[in-house]
Amino acid sequence: MRQCVAGGKESNFSMVAGQEAKDECRSAMDALKQSPLYNCRCKRGMKKEKNCLRIYWGIYQTLQGNDFLEDSPYEPVNSRLSDIFRLAPIIGEPAVARENNCLNAAKACNLNDTCKKYRSAYISPCTSRVSTAEVCNKRKCHKALRQFFDKVPPKHSYGMLFCSCPLSDQTACSERRRQTIVPVCSYEEKQKPNCLELQASCKTNYICRSRLADFFVNCQPEPRSLSGCLKENYADCLLAYSGLIGTSMTPNYLRSPKISVSPYCDCSNSGNNKDECDKFTEFFTENTCLRNAIQAFGNGTDVGVWQPMSPVQTTTSTTTPYQRTRERNPNTIDNTINTDPGIYQFCGSLQAQKLKSNSTVEGVFCVDPQIVGPSTSNAMKNSAVSRRPADLASLLPPLLLWLWYSSLLTLSSPGDL
Repeated sequence: MRQCVAGGKESNFSMVAGQEAKDECRSAMDALKQSPLYNCRCKRGMKKEKNCLRIYWGIYQTLQGNDFLEDSPYEPVNSRLSDIFRLAPIIGEPAVARENNCLNAAKACNLNDTCKKYRSAYISPCTSRVSTAEVCNKRKCHKALRQFFDKVPPKHSYGMLFCSCPLSDQTACSERRRQTIVPVCSYEEKQKPNCLELQASCKTNYICRSRLADFFVNCQPEPRSLSGCLKENYADCLLAYSGLIGTSMTPNYLRSPKISVSPYCDCSNSGNNKDECDKFTEFFTENTCLRNAIQAFGNGTDVGVWQPMSPVQTTTSTTTPYQRTRERNPNTIDNTINTDPGIYQFCGSLQAQKLKSNSTVEGVFCVDPQIVGPSTSNAMKNSAVSRRPADLASLLPPLLLWLWYSSLLTLSSPGDL
């Protein structure tokens, strides 16, 4: 594996590495694929997480290139937001409610022993000034924040981090939500670094690199998905996002009308890498999957329940059940009354040709829908049914005359004649 690392540093096995080193690397990789180590994963928050991640990246550090293609080193959780809601009701009501759900979530945390313990554990180092130059001990603050989101049940930690804000109190509620991680210590810096430089710094730390890769995998947007997520799992995305808090890539809410987050960095001084930097920051600021996941948690819903409405297709022709029946059985005598509005289009064409009449065309009466209402239509249906008895009534006078004449013949005897 040492040859693989050396070859990777030499621009993907350049001539400097030598053919012998390449062959040795390939043999090592083939042997590794047959080993249980090849598919090993780590568990987030485990006791020896850093050691496990060191082994993982030692195996996969030859996978250089696009960070969006790096796989997550963590075991899949496959949880759902609905699982969290079943454990306990969501703190507060949906975003249309009048209450400050972020304040309610903080109160609920204080009533839970585990949440209160780990919240106090990060509040202390994140708010204690070290010196006149340092507002806090950022390393201790970050470690305590990671423990909070790793140890506290999501129903409490998520309730504080992803709480919904009512429309009537967006400013105060949003600011309380933004202050959850004590951003003056955990988030802000004296100067904003370049985002690509911050990313490079993150990759030198096993935990930060792993949490960032996990975020890229589980919050990957997909515009063709109704949920907005490639993996169709809001819980995995929120777990991956919360895992970034307490690393050098710690994100936080921006002060904007919509839900938008970002690490504390910008793309100034990016030079020729400006497009790459913008793509990196937009994965946070314009991430539809993450935004939908946060809104779904605040609304107490999950994938399959809270989904953007699909556009209505107005140009697609539809076939009514009546038309399908006629197509399957063209010779069937249909005694049902056709209420298909398409009939009016047929009659409208007759009107345009000035051929409008009350005669039937293939068993259908032409009715003007602008003139005839529902009650009038029913009357016309009734008149259509009663038309045959009216025709029989016109035959009654000749029939009665014949019966009268026959009765006279039977009453008269031969002698009377």
